[in-house]
Amino acid sequence: MTLGEARGEFVPAVRISFSVAVPLVILLFLGRLDLSLFASFGTFSSLYGRFVPTRERVRQQAIAGGALVACEVFATAARHAEMLVPTFPGAWIVVIVGTMVAALTSGLVPRFSLRPRGVLFFVFAATAIATSPHVFPLWIPLVFGGGSVLISLAFSVLFHVLGEANTGRPVPVPERVSVADYAQDAGRFASAALIAGSISTALMIPSPYWAQVAAVAPLSETRRVGQVNRALHRVVGTVLGVAIAAFLMSFPSQPWQTVVWIVAMQFLAEMFVTRNYSFGLVFVTPLALLMVHLANPARHYEMLVPRIVETSIGAGVGIVVVIVGLIVERWWMSRKGA
Repeated sequence: MTLGEARGEFVPAVRISFSVAVPLVILLFLGRLDLSLFASFGTFSSLYGRFVPTRERVRQQAIAGGALVACEVFATAARHAEMLVPTFPGAWIVVIVGTMVAALTSGLVPRFSLRPRGVLFFVFAATAIATSPHVFPLWIPLVFGGGSVLISLAFSVLFHVLGEANTGRPVPVPERVSVADYAQDAGRFASAALIAGSISTALMIPSPYWAQVAAVAPLSETRRVGQVNRALHRVVGTVLGVAIAAFLMSFPSQPWQTVVWIVAMQFLAEMFVTRNYSFGLVFVTPLALLMVHLANPARHYEMLVPRIVETSIGAGVGIVVVIVGLIVERWWMSRKGA
C-alpha cells in the first residue's frame, strides 16, 4: 500500500474537521444527538472544493449543500409516507429512495463541476435518514441540515482569511451535458443502487443501504479500470475500518467521546483518502458507523458484520455495472461502424 503525493491536505482536513465538530457539539449541549445525522450530512458540503480558490469552493459547497438538504427532506418525507402505508415494507422504500436519489443527482457533478465526483454522499444521506427508526418533521432537515451547510460555508470564508486561498489553482470547467449523457449516467448510478439494494433487502441483511452506497461509489471514477480498482479498494478498506470501529465500540463511552472519535476519524480520512483510497476508507468506515451509532445508540455491533457483507455485495454489483456498460458500449460502437 503506497500513498500518493501530498497536495496540502492538512489545512482542508482541519477546516472540514471544525465544520463537522461545531454542529455536533451544539447538538450535544442541546441534548438532541438524535438529530445528529441531519447535521452530519449537512457538513458533507465541506468536503467539496478542497483544492480550488475560495470563491469556487464556496460555490461548490453551496450547490452540494443545497442538494444534500434536499436529499434529507426527501428521505424524511419518505419516512412519513412509510407511516401512511404500513403494509409496504420499509426496507424497499429505502431501496427506492436510494435509486431515485442516485438518478436525480447524477447530473449535478458534470453540470456544476463538483469535486469530489459521484453521487455517494447524496445516496448515503438519503438512505441513512430513510432507514432511521425515528420520524421527524420536515422542518428538521431544513434547520439542522441547512444550518450545518451554513457553518461549513462560514469556515470556508474564515479559512480563506487565515490563508486557505488556493490562489492560482485551476478551476473545473462545467461540462456540457446532453440529455443522452445525463440519461446514461442516471441509468448507471440508478441501476447500481437498485440492484445492490434489492439483493441486500431480499437477503434480509440489516441496513441494506450500505450496499447501495458501495455500488455507486466506484462509478464516480472516470476510467473503467479505476472504477473496478476503487470497488476492490472499498472492500479492503471497509474490512480494516470495521476492525477499528469494533475496537472503538468495544468499551462503554459517553456521547461526547463518540463526537471526539467522529471528528478524529474525519480528520484522518481527509488526510489520506485522496492519497490512497483503501487507506482513507480505514478511517471513513468507522466514521460512518459512529455517525449512525451517535444518532441511534441502540444499534451497536449489529452494524459491523453486515457492513462488510453489504459493501462486498455493492462493490460486486458496481463491477458488474462497469463490465455490462463496457460490453454495451462496444456493441453500440460496432453497430454504428457497421
